[in-house]
Amino acid sequence: MEPIERLLDGHQRFRNRFSYEQSSLLKNLATQGQSPDVAIVSCCDSRVDPAIIFDCKPGDLFIVRNVANLVPPYEPEGTYHGTSAALEFAVNGLNVSHIIVLGHAQCGGVQALLRENDEDAGKSDFIHNWMSIAKEAAVEVANDKTLTTEAERCRQCERAVVNVSLNNLMSFPWIKKRVEENQLHLHGWYFDLEVGDLIRLGLK
Repeated sequence: MEPIERLLDGHQRFRNRFSYEQSSLLKNLATQGQSPDVAIVSCCDSRVDPAIIFDCKPGDLFIVRNVANLVPPYEPEGTYHGTSAALEFAVNGLNVSHIIVLGHAQCGGVQALLRENDEDAGKSDFIHNWMSIAKEAAVEVANDKTLTTEAERCRQCERAVVNVSLNNLMSFPWIKKRVEENQLHLHGWYFDLEVGDLIRLGLK
């Protein structure tokens, strides 16, 4: 079956499952709007779909996906802030009570970050500039002499990038305020897609 036909076939299964067997769910979402409790910042890697990993229904999660699950620092100046705008809507519009930063194994963005000095690094129009948000994670890994292989450095950097995003979340004043008032909780999770394990890295 061709890729597009496979998607259309999947849509029909979706309609059969939710529009008929659970019609009230989609009707309520359509008429009453969304009210998820959890927002997730996840990588756009096709192997890491939060709704599938956590077996969620439509409306359960507000998902923000980008390369390497990065949260940029709070910088209202400038022009385009897709991730920041989504977080603003999740927190101030939907009043989510949890934000999860979901990192994962074999992250291509992190691999690009660790290869930033390679000859091919300058050939990227967007990725390397985007990954510079997490440069402190790469420095941390480079300074850790206990990491002796590329695989070890990559694994550690993937987790360090999650911490960078958690720290950057706290630079948003309306996130920081809600965290300090115990209205919002920040979580750092790591999905090991090689074995399917979920590791909880931190909580704010």
